[in-house]
Amino acid sequence: MKHLILTAFLSLLVAPGICTHAQKLPAGGPQLALQLNPGPDNPRNSEGDFITLKNGDILFIYSRYTGSSTSDHAPAYLAGRLSRDGGKTWTTADRLIVEQEGDMNVMSVSLLRLKNGKIALFYLKKNSETDCIPQMRTSADEGKTWSEPVPCITDKKGYFVLNNSRVIQLSDGRLMMAVALHRAVDGKWQNQATLYSYYSDDQGASWKSSSAIPNNSQIITQEPGLIELKDGRIMMFIRASGGVQQLSYSSDKGASWSHIEPSNIASPLSPASIKRIPGTSDLLLVWNNNDGSQPQTKDKRTPLTVAISKDDGKTWINTRNIETDPDGWYCYIAIHFTKNDVLLGYCAGSQVKKTHLSVTNVKRFSQKWLY
Repeated sequence: MKHLILTAFLSLLVAPGICTHAQKLPAGGPQLALQLNPGPDNPRNSEGDFITLKNGDILFIYSRYTGSSTSDHAPAYLAGRLSRDGGKTWTTADRLIVEQEGDMNVMSVSLLRLKNGKIALFYLKKNSETDCIPQMRTSADEGKTWSEPVPCITDKKGYFVLNNSRVIQLSDGRLMMAVALHRAVDGKWQNQATLYSYYSDDQGASWKSSSAIPNNSQIITQEPGLIELKDGRIMMFIRASGGVQQLSYSSDKGASWSHIEPSNIASPLSPASIKRIPGTSDLLLVWNNNDGSQPQTKDKRTPLTVAISKDDGKTWINTRNIETDPDGWYCYIAIHFTKNDVLLGYCAGSQVKKTHLSVTNVKRFSQKWLY
């Protein structure tokens, strides 16, 4: 029996009030389209993702925290905003998508259009520090109602992290996610997480696990992401210590992986995001381009930078900054493409104000600007 959303998503289509942040694009460059700031009983807004609906509207679902704490374990539910004009403006009212069904919270959203036409919604259901498992729901009516949640990990128990905007669909329809296991039920918390990929060939009804990604070094590995390469391999990019993103590769569609290796992507201990630009063979990278050489920003999640690769990540060109404030804290990026533009949703708080993950920005710029 389908789970009906407490507040029907259909109300999004008639929600009054449109944000007016948007202005004419300056030569196609980055423009703030939406800013979700904390407020009363809402200390944090973070880790969302986008989906384009069949009528052309764009839905952004994010983690909306309640109470007074900004902790990853604080109460939160999933809320939605809608854009009817390609991401230029957004509805002002939050609408409930998934209530707080975990004992702690639900958070960290990924959205996909499946090969069967349904929308897939992924998120973490967090019951405790030893019970945090990715869940999947689907919608056959463009987000008006959602199926009951199905856990994506059933062969193991523990605290798994699946970042937002991280689940991918391969060219043959296989669904894949990369996760980080930080704590088993009977173990201690480990900053050096054990990484796995999970994959499904039946539209998410069941999932299989890869072997653990090999790492016999002391490098901390966390918050992995995936991208399908032109030669059919899957590349895993990994938040890591040591000053660069780490990489691992699979030649068997996620069943096994190579030992981690350093990339050429200079980075603090912060997640990056990579997606292929539609209609091209190019990759778009969004990350903190920070090699630690500047004392003011050493180990900080700033600036927020974009770059393009025409050779599946071997080299990166057209490097440009989206955010440059040395006080900024930019991370947990969702990348979404419209016909002509790019939307980025990301945390954009302040270090001084201690609002690191409390603020979410949605910025829009033209694809041409990237080139």
